Amino acid sequence: MGKRLNGKTILVTAAAQGIGKACVEAFQQEGAQVIASDINASRLDDLAMLPGVETRLLDVMDLTDIQKSSDEIGVLDVLFNCAGYVHHGTILECDEDAWDFSFDLNVKAQYRMIRAFLPSMLAAGGGSIINMASTAAIVGLDDRFAYSASKGAVMSMTNSIAKDYLSYGIRCNSISPGRVHTPFVDSYLEKFYPNNK
Repeated sequence: MGKRLNGKTILVTAAAQGIGKACVEAFQQEGAQVIASDINASRLDDLAMLPGVETRLLDVMDLTDIQKSSDEIGVLDVLFNCAGYVHHGTILECDEDAWDFSFDLNVKAQYRMIRAFLPSMLAAGGGSIINMASTAAIVGLDDRFAYSASKGAVMSMTNSIAKDYLSYGIRCNSISPGRVHTPFVDSYLEKFYPNNK
């Protein structure tokens, strides 16, 4: 790998573990200046030791916190919306609180982050937005009703932003990984399949 991201500033949400952390490390190795943000300060300590990585407490469910971060950080080259939540269950096992939380974290947080950082990208002449979707957005998954629905919304939102702002130098893409071995998956397996070690 080279230094393809030299001079680029990238903000990653949910950067303290899993896919977010791996992406911070990959971006840093490619020469980017990375702002690794998360709601959990202690889990960011390892990333703070990497050259070119700044860590930041950021609650993507808090509009005031998002706006403060946007004001303080300024222009980004890349915004990577990685924060998300996987609800387990069918529609009959998904009450309104679980439905609302899934959409608040998986969709509305991305909407708010983009609205906060897109204007400065436009003023600078371009940028890239990456939204975390899922294979669940494409096919729907059993026992993942709210997750599949919310990630489908992420994919549609991404496509709409991409079309609206392509001519302004903004790229907006979603990525749709399948299951990845992360601390979240470990906790899920422990909770629902405790005898399969």
